[in-house]
Amino acid sequence: MAYQETTRTGYGTRVKNSFGGILTGFLLFIAGTIMLWWNEGSAVKTDKMLNESEKVAVHVDNVSTLDPSLEGKLIHASALATTTDTLRDEAYGVKENAIALDRYVEYYQWVEHSSSESKDKLGGAEETTTTYTYSKEWVPQPIDASTFHDPAYKNVKNGAIVKVDNNHQYAENVTFGAYKLPQFMVNSISHGNEFASVNPTEQQLRQWDKDIERIQRQLGRATATTKATIEEPKESPAPVVVNDSAKADSIAPVDTIKTEPAKVGGYTATYVHSGEGKLYFGLNEGMPEVGDVRINFRVVRPHDISVMGVVQGNTFTTYVAKNGKKFYDVANGVKSMDEMFASRHKANTFWLWVFRVIGLILVVSGLKGIFGILTTLLKVVPFLSSIMGFGVSVVCGVLGFIWALLVAALAWLFYRPLVSICLLAVVAAVVFFFWKRGKNKKQEINGPTV
Repeated sequence: MAYQETTRTGYGTRVKNSFGGILTGFLLFIAGTIMLWWNEGSAVKTDKMLNESEKVAVHVDNVSTLDPSLEGKLIHASALATTTDTLRDEAYGVKENAIALDRYVEYYQWVEHSSSESKDKLGGAEETTTTYTYSKEWVPQPIDASTFHDPAYKNVKNGAIVKVDNNHQYAENVTFGAYKLPQFMVNSISHGNEFASVNPTEQQLRQWDKDIERIQRQLGRATATTKATIEEPKESPAPVVVNDSAKADSIAPVDTIKTEPAKVGGYTATYVHSGEGKLYFGLNEGMPEVGDVRINFRVVRPHDISVMGVVQGNTFTTYVAKNGKKFYDVANGVKSMDEMFASRHKANTFWLWVFRVIGLILVVSGLKGIFGILTTLLKVVPFLSSIMGFGVSVVCGVLGFIWALLVAALAWLFYRPLVSICLLAVVAAVVFFFWKRGKNKKQEINGPTV
């Protein structure tokens, strides 16, 4: 069964916490206001920078030779990005002629999930019931089970067979036609989904098996002597998530990616499995155990890209707009200049709205924190508190929305005064029109004044 904990907070403590919430509310309100102001200005500056860049950018059909006439110009071109560098992850037998090589690791662990439900009690106290459930999942870091709340899970062996860090490598010498890409452009090339070739040595496999055998015994898990009793499933059953006591041997989610026991020379590993771009450390990937580890390797091989940057000798640098904003762009595949600028304008608009929403949420949350004391004071009568809470939420939502609009309007007045003045003039004209029309209608109804 799921594990539950119930806590009770007295009325006095809740009122005291609400006073602390006022300070937090002010901080959130200020942070949201600053974000809204900054966001509008940043979006305007970015838009101006893109428009300026678009006017001066020059398309170049062929970059196979250096062209001195392009020096200092912002150009757009498409060509093959390639390298002679070899990226290595020697510890795992990975060696690739590539632009980038990524290693990312996953651990099979018990994971704690929680959900809480709070109820107001007559007299102002609050009772909170938190339900904890547990499941086995692949996660990016090992989890310390001693922090779990259910006593049955505190002592589960949630360790890992091996601890491996993620790693990202980039080639230092990447060419783009006759030009060399600067490192910041190389790092901007999107990570690939191609599998790297994994070729550990026989000595590595033997050492891994030896080390894992020892750890298996320490964890009290199945070893090579019991491997024969574990059969590979013919078909992968649907994943089953366990939300019950850790004392029972639960059924773990089944990974659908198949690997085979790693083989090198005449040696076949027991605890190491390999597949496309992956090493699996464990006895049986079809039936993973807590502590199993899988290491994934992805590679970015030479391919066509599109670049926008300022020519500087045989390489590129960023374009600096009049407002100080810097610009360059790298896209996978052959993209036209119009497509790349359109994509950047779209991204600018997207982030503008993302930060507008975040700023609005911070402002509204801040106002709720400031006025939350009104709701808390009425907690002695939950029914009245609920009505007040609803009213506070509505008022804070409306005030927060109006405040966000006001901050955005003032920001536009600061960053784009001419546009803002024109808009305000239009709004004023519309308001005056309806006011005048309403006044005329009133005179028609009431007749001329004597």
